[in-house]
Amino acid sequence: MRVSRSREVAHDSERLYEQACHVIPGGVNSPVRSWKAVGGRPLFLQRGRAAEVIDADGRAYLDFLGSWGALILGHAPPRVSAAIAQRAKAGTSFGAPTAGEVELARLLVEAVPSVEQVRLVNSGTEATMSALRLARAATGREAILKFAGCYHGHVDALLVRAGSGPLTLGVPDSPGVPPSVTALTGTAEFNDVTGVRDLLRARGGELAAVIVEPVAGNMGVVAPLPGFLETLREETARAGCLLVFDEVITGFRVAPGGAQERYGVAADMTCLGKVLGHGMPLGAYGGRREIMETVAPLGPVYQAGTLAGNPLAIAAGLAALNQLRPELYRRLERRSGQLERGLHEAADAADVAVQVPRVGSMMGLFFGPGPVQNYRDAQAMDRRAYGRFFWALLRRGVYLPPAPFESLFVSAAHNQAEIEKTIDAAGAAFREVRTP
Repeated sequence: MRVSRSREVAHDSERLYEQACHVIPGGVNSPVRSWKAVGGRPLFLQRGRAAEVIDADGRAYLDFLGSWGALILGHAPPRVSAAIAQRAKAGTSFGAPTAGEVELARLLVEAVPSVEQVRLVNSGTEATMSALRLARAATGREAILKFAGCYHGHVDALLVRAGSGPLTLGVPDSPGVPPSVTALTGTAEFNDVTGVRDLLRARGGELAAVIVEPVAGNMGVVAPLPGFLETLREETARAGCLLVFDEVITGFRVAPGGAQERYGVAADMTCLGKVLGHGMPLGAYGGRREIMETVAPLGPVYQAGTLAGNPLAIAAGLAALNQLRPELYRRLERRSGQLERGLHEAADAADVAVQVPRVGSMMGLFFGPGPVQNYRDAQAMDRRAYGRFFWALLRRGVYLPPAPFESLFVSAAHNQAEIEKTIDAAGAAFREVRTP
């Protein structure tokens, strides 16, 4: 899809992007930020306030990207900003334990009952990488099983039929990843209850772990069908391998206790990120005490990080998580439901076939008929239509994820009027999609 850059993108963003391309590969520090999936060049953002972001030319947009789901409270929430500023005055890093780490760890253990101990890291990728290392050590096995379209960070062993950037950019496997590493990673289809049961009964004894996004959020939003997560729980227990839930997106997003609370299925190990640090680099992995106590210094499994438990990130996480009360989730559900219904109605009025799957305040947007239940279904959707819709909404002041296989996020900062404005803009945008 060709896009007129001078018309679609702010002048200062053009200038900054050209400068960035000289010193940063592709001009961006994470591939999906490049906007290759929707055409054109990326906007450079300079600040955010509540539900809005402001670009390099001072133009405001209603933001449904939310730093890829991290900002459940919206941009620059006062308590979070104040906590970071106050903590920075006392020092930014010590490479030593701090009281805040203990407080946050206790909060996580209370929020996710399957987590008895937790280790803090700097990102979701570090969390999944460490969890798999621990699973292999705990079981004495090497092979793992993941699901097509689920993305678990840029860990070598997990860049196999991955979602998110790899799916959008058409590179599900990356050069530089040795075949000997990916040979230990098997894949199955998300939501294939019968196939997964048969596979685990036949080969489960070879697996150290099964890792899954309990709600897929990196091939668009794909909710688990009834029985899918329950089957994983039953069959991994039968096979003696660990069930690892990657709740980097769903943790604190779909419920205070994540997808495990929402669906009533407990994992052996849990990976967290995004909302956990509310925009600061922070991740975590945790699980049953007997598993976690094999991590150094108590056990032989080595994992370390100079900036793990960074005081600024901890301050942000504590300030955010302590605001996540039941009324906030009720408000998120109302606003998200309003947006979901409005998008459906606007698309129907424009005679455009769309799917708007939603779990709590995360939702997907697929152009095409029929439900999306797995990786194959997601790939069959119309990516070009999403690209046209993205630009049509951007012109009307609404900022969506710049890729068709990402999730939209509603924050507590979005008010009813802003949701209504978005629905009105979407109605006009759907008409453009129908007649490009």
